[in-house]
Amino acid sequence: MGDSKSMTTPMSTNTALDADEDGEAVDQKEFRGMIGSLLYLTATRPDIQFAASPRTSHRQAVKHIFRYLKFTPELGLWYSSSSSLFLRGFSDADHAGCRIDRKSTSGTCQLLGTSLVSWSSPQAS
Repeated sequence: MGDSKSMTTPMSTNTALDADEDGEAVDQKEFRGMIGSLLYLTATRPDIQFAASPRTSHRQAVKHIFRYLKFTPELGLWYSSSSSLFLRGFSDADHAGCRIDRKSTSGTCQLLGTSLVSWSSPQAS
């Protein structure tokens, strides 16, 4: 992948990956090796993710992610040596904000220094 074309997005907008896709199966060892290369990066690059039960389209998507990473080395979680690594958390909720089913949506985010390290926004069940 060293001479591959760089990508500006982690995934094409028309890519649809399904767990039970009928596509051609790919070599598990090769695919797991590719995914293994991305495991550490997913902790520091929350803009990339991947799927299991790989098919040809999944391998193509992983290759697209590699090209995206090549184009965006400046993105990720960065910690400044001049700022403290103070952990802060924030949360909010809309209290039955959905007009149809009256379910609430909440949101949380946690920052370490100035870097966002965790977030969620689930709707109540």
